[in-house]
Amino acid sequence: MRLKSNAVITGVGGFVPDNILSNSDLEKMVDTNSDWIVSRTGIKERRILTDPTLATSDMAVAAVKNLLENTGVSAEEIDCLIIATSTPDHLLLSTASIVCDKVGLSNAWATDVNAACSGFLYAYTLGASLVESNRYKKVIVIGADQNSAIINYKDRNTCILFGDGAGAVLLEPTTEDIGLIDSVFKTDGHGREYLLVPGGGSKIPATVDSVEANQHYIRQEGRIVFKAAIKGMTETCTEVLKRNDMTIDDVNWLIPHQANYRIIHAVGENLGLPEDRVKVNIDRYGNTTAATIPLCLWDFQNDFKHNDNIIFTAFGAGFSWGATLLKWGTLRKA
Repeated sequence: MRLKSNAVITGVGGFVPDNILSNSDLEKMVDTNSDWIVSRTGIKERRILTDPTLATSDMAVAAVKNLLENTGVSAEEIDCLIIATSTPDHLLLSTASIVCDKVGLSNAWATDVNAACSGFLYAYTLGASLVESNRYKKVIVIGADQNSAIINYKDRNTCILFGDGAGAVLLEPTTEDIGLIDSVFKTDGHGREYLLVPGGGSKIPATVDSVEANQHYIRQEGRIVFKAAIKGMTETCTEVLKRNDMTIDDVNWLIPHQANYRIIHAVGENLGLPEDRVKVNIDRYGNTTAATIPLCLWDFQNDFKHNDNIIFTAFGAGFSWGATLLKWGTLRKA
């Protein structure tokens, strides 16, 4: 009889490009100003991948290499790699397979997950399920997006929001009472028109007309998304706590998707969580889509203690949203 395994995060890694796109830079590109951007979003700067020879997979590779270096785990030990991304290198080829090849994960199978800003939550829960099955010992989950590839830098409604980056976590089994506790996910396809890249798929293939109509850039109805995100994240955080007979007082940290500081603040306030227990780095990176939560883990890893209760929550295109409750373990050190 096999003992039940829980899936615990034992390592984190991250990568952001060196190039900084500041609010002052954006003032020269569109009709906006830094004070307005900060007051409406909380963003002061974002990182942009400017090398035309690089793509989402390269940022993911850098994050995985950083993770392996931090943990002392070898590439050959990895059983599976899952990457959450909305900006794959290619339409017909998984970005995960490219990452595996470039890192040398010779014994791993790999797949992509596309749930936009909620993608890391979905991929993390999928990866944890594989570990909990007792068939996989080491699973890497990545959130990575090169949003600059799908941003119209003449559209001030979107170009101020997004940045590029990648974060990764290592999941391993444990018989300790730590790791993933529960997840609550929701989907509402009625919201699909409010946040999307219309072109590039089978519905609107790439043509001269679609390119000239800017259909390959992000489009967003900001006010609708803003309200739905606050409501959705608040409700799923509340539900996952209630389902596990816990209250907000039991939560040590909230790590929300970094889309907009006003959304983050509103969710924390709705839950009754003090600001010093809500992790925020949107001021430095902007919205990196699937990478926001793992980049928070990378940035703040030294703040988390063994047995800390943590909630991840996100809202993204689809609409898709959810919350994940976990108990922190101890990170490997190389």
